[in-house]
Amino acid sequence: MPQPTRPQPALLAHDLVRDLGGRRVLDGISLTASPGHRIGLIGENGVGKTTLLRVLAGVDEPDAGSVTRPPDLGLLRQEMPYDSGTTIAAVLDEALREAREDLEELDRLGEGLARVPADDPRHQALLDAYGKRLERAQDRESWDADRRASLVLESLGLGAFGHDRTLGSLSGGQRGRLALAALLVRRPSALLLDEPTNHLDDGAAAFVEEQLRDLPGTVVVASHDRAFLDAVCTDLIDLDPAVDGPVRYGGGYSAYLSLKRAERGRWERRYAEEQEELAALRQSAGVTAHRVAPDRGRTDNEKMGYGHRAGRVQQQISRRVRDATRRLAELERAKVPEPPRPLRFAAAGDLAAPSEEHAPRLVPLVSLRHVRVPGRLALEDLKVSATDRLLITGGNGAGKSTLLAVLAGLLAAEGEVRRRGGLTVGLLAQETVFERGERTVRDTYELALGPARAEKVPLNSLGLLHEADLDKPVGHLSVGRRRRLALALLAARPPQLLLLDEPTNHLSPRLCDELEEALGTGPGAIVVASHDRWLRRRWQGREIRLGAGREV
Repeated sequence: MPQPTRPQPALLAHDLVRDLGGRRVLDGISLTASPGHRIGLIGENGVGKTTLLRVLAGVDEPDAGSVTRPPDLGLLRQEMPYDSGTTIAAVLDEALREAREDLEELDRLGEGLARVPADDPRHQALLDAYGKRLERAQDRESWDADRRASLVLESLGLGAFGHDRTLGSLSGGQRGRLALAALLVRRPSALLLDEPTNHLDDGAAAFVEEQLRDLPGTVVVASHDRAFLDAVCTDLIDLDPAVDGPVRYGGGYSAYLSLKRAERGRWERRYAEEQEELAALRQSAGVTAHRVAPDRGRTDNEKMGYGHRAGRVQQQISRRVRDATRRLAELERAKVPEPPRPLRFAAAGDLAAPSEEHAPRLVPLVSLRHVRVPGRLALEDLKVSATDRLLITGGNGAGKSTLLAVLAGLLAAEGEVRRRGGLTVGLLAQETVFERGERTVRDTYELALGPARAEKVPLNSLGLLHEADLDKPVGHLSVGRRRRLALALLAARPPQLLLLDEPTNHLSPRLCDELEEALGTGPGAIVVASHDRWLRRRWQGREIRLGAGREV
């Protein structure tokens, strides 16, 4: 395959500002994305990842700042910019248009060069034009475009679809995969992707990662998929609020994690050292001030020679008080903030547990035998012990959510289902609904837990919701925010059997990491159904894989 010989253009952004709905989403962001660099944008929902991509692409204009972009730039939108009557063939034709134009133009220029003598002044102009178009065709791998289109469609699970099918006949996930396929076929010199691995299975995700690593140009991607960020990215930009603005880290997600752990360790050490110094200064200032107090009487030992030494001693002590007080005031003004506590499940000490008499340790919390939910689940044998860590994996429609519903007692099943007496069960479902949507987040949390428990485990200490969300009605929260509130309730008062259905959905990578650590040390038994590749690779407990409702 010919290699590109011309330098690829860079994508540059300087001091971008963007306000939406009265809120500043982008505040002075600058970015340099050079060819060969694949930059991941990470951070909490709402920090501006999608907004930044839209501004970089020119879909939205910044309120201030500037963007210099390559002329052939591609953006993966959440929705395809076509009407529902557009066919797959029309989408592919548009994706292949530039490659086909390259080949047609090379043929035309080649014919011109064959006709025009070398000593004709027009020959050099034709030769220059041919060279430029050849470089462009090499960058796009235009000769391979049709074969690449077939390979990409097949690899993204779209190969069996007739090209006369309309977009309106496809599911949302299928349309998303087609949009991604069109960009991979087109191979623009700058590619901007918003959550590209949504709706992809493991094989399709691995294929996309390989395709992106092979691109000679620039890639900027917003993603929550930690495995994807680790496999693809050469740099990560953390858009979460920081004193000095967004921070850029070299390397993929593993390198980012190592750097963040080192940062956290330095922060914790600085905080601990400063707290020790503050305590010593407070004690020094207090004790010394007491010794120099004007109404303190002299002891018998001090009376002899008191007048001779008193002035000098009092001056020395006064100076120490002033020095300690001044240093104390300096530290108080510029105190190192306390590092936020990571997400953890509350201690199990006050969880209601079945008595030993009625629940011997070897008796499982739940046992299933020959369980059937017609058309959805067929499981021969499953036992969940009191300290189990069980991961349920499988593709969409494999029966993962159905199994969790059976374990929770929310779905009737044929066969034998036994639960330990007095068992407490909590389920984090994919769809979370609170009955009283008009109640605030704060009130919902306190009423669900009770005042004592809510005070013992404050909602804002869990790091799942922003302070600004606490006084909003729960009915006004996004799906992701409602799930975070449901997870907060489970973390504050964990049950003996905790069931989590795709728990990393709608969480930032940082919170996903914290949740995984919390699951390892949390109380009781935990059963997780997940397609998250990063979580699955690092799972330390048992695992069962479902396919078409059966264990495989």
